[in-house]
Amino acid sequence: MLGLGMQAQAIFDGIEELCSKRDELNRQIQQEEEEKGRLQHDIRVLTEKLSRVNESLARRLSVRADFDHTIGETEGAFKKILESCQTLLSVLKKEAGNLGKGTEPRRKDH
Repeated sequence: MLGLGMQAQAIFDGIEELCSKRDELNRQIQQEEEEKGRLQHDIRVLTEKLSRVNESLARRLSVRADFDHTIGETEGAFKKILESCQTLLSVLKKEAGNLGKGTEPRRKDH
């Protein structure tokens, strides 16, 4: 009977060891599930933040394109104004020269 009692104790000790290992495994599983939850939360927060940044960036890129378009049109119009000023100045100088000839005393050719 003594042998049977020792066998029963060995089995009991084995069961206790398995239960202890299971408890440690459960603790590790719980820690990893908590870490997983924190990581999923962080991912949601970062995904939302990324979405807001992308929306803001898209708006800013659109506004910049509008600025570029307006600047291009304004520069083109200004160039035309400068060309018109140059043409007007040339005409003015030519007409002033013609008018100046009319005010000069006539020379008499003998």
